[in-house]
Amino acid sequence: MSEHDALNRMIDRLREPVEMDPRLDARVMGRIASPGFTARAWKWLRRPRPVAISPIAGLGLAAAIAVLVWVLPSRTPRQSEPLPPDVTPVQFVVVAPGAESVSLVGDFNDWDARLTPMRAARDGRLWTVTLPLTSGRHRYAFLVDGTRWLADPSAPRAQDDFGAPSSVVTVGG
Repeated sequence: MSEHDALNRMIDRLREPVEMDPRLDARVMGRIASPGFTARAWKWLRRPRPVAISPIAGLGLAAAIAVLVWVLPSRTPRQSEPLPPDVTPVQFVVVAPGAESVSLVGDFNDWDARLTPMRAARDGRLWTVTLPLTSGRHRYAFLVDGTRWLADPSAPRAQDDFGAPSSVVTVGG
């Protein structure tokens, strides 16, 4: 018997009809027809309910909202503490059109992509993050969509120890 005959027998076997439990269809349709917990909760939350409020309470609520609208925008943002002398903020920028996510990884965050996610600009092509780094030499790379390592094209390449492209940035003197 040749491989060709064995293959044809397998194809014929796969083409045979499969017996299905007739109750399967009823169980599947029953699950689809009955709403789940979230659907029931959403329906309950959307149901209209009468609300009665006295004129005095309405006036008090309006006054509270007016005070919040007047006070909150006038607050000045809290001044952050000054950075130590050996720490400098460094902005990292990469062009990654079509990316869903980009993270900055490096020796400063133990190469953990969760620690330094980057933000996309409005056009979705440019990704940036600013990070305070201590003085010295730091290796880093960009992790695009959790799978693709990308060296910084605007920085010197680092010595490749593990097969992944990386760059180097020198902070301070």
